[in-house]
Amino acid sequence: MKKKLISLLVCLVLVSSMFVGCQAGDGGKKVGVAMPTKDLQRWNQDGANMKEALEKAGYTVDLQYANNDIATQVSQIENMITGGCDVLVIASIDGGSLGTVLKDAKEKKIPVIAYDRLIMDSDAVSYYATFDNYMVGTIQGQYIVDTLDLNNQAGPFNIELFTGSPDDNNARFFFGGAMDILTPFIESGKLNVVSGQKAFEEVATLNWSTEEAQKRMENLITAYYADGTKLDVVYSSNDSCAIGITNALVNAG
Repeated sequence: MKKKLISLLVCLVLVSSMFVGCQAGDGGKKVGVAMPTKDLQRWNQDGANMKEALEKAGYTVDLQYANNDIATQVSQIENMITGGCDVLVIASIDGGSLGTVLKDAKEKKIPVIAYDRLIMDSDAVSYYATFDNYMVGTIQGQYIVDTLDLNNQAGPFNIELFTGSPDDNNARFFFGGAMDILTPFIESGKLNVVSGQKAFEEVATLNWSTEEAQKRMENLITAYYADGTKLDVVYSSNDSCAIGITNALVNAG
């Protein structure tokens, strides 16, 4: 938790430092901050912390949440551009869906900062601020190793794997970091992926959707665990997917 907090603070400092040269004057400068959703605590915290830091520095902030809907986020960014925002900070829902709206931002010479999630298929992005997502994945994988005491226990322990959206570059880093830790135990037989679904494409969850994660977990339970086979652990790259997984597990008893 301490490392995560430090990483968040570093990211906020980096984002704040990018506004040098865009200082608030009479009437101030306006910053548009586009966040994916209010459903997850981390986005609420990131948005609120960024808004507070920027307002203390003298900026006006237009903070918007898009309820994980791509069209809504595109519309919000369009409104930020027409509403006179001087800088855009965007945590994208789909990093490949913003090319058209960001072309307009570039034409109006509005700097764009991609926050946490890489924006692809656009040359309008001025900066990219993110975490060490590979390290996040290794920490997640190590938690499973430590909790199951895999270095000392014979096993086998049954596991299923979930990661994020295939169009989000971060998902591959999370999953890659976790699998670098877990793969030796899978190969030795201490961890057993009962479904056999181990490839990124097999375990990805479009748009990090809680509903899609729940649906897939329910299907896995029906197909592989309804006969009483014990499921010991599920790896999930983020809390949005984990909520759906938990719902499925609780509903199945």
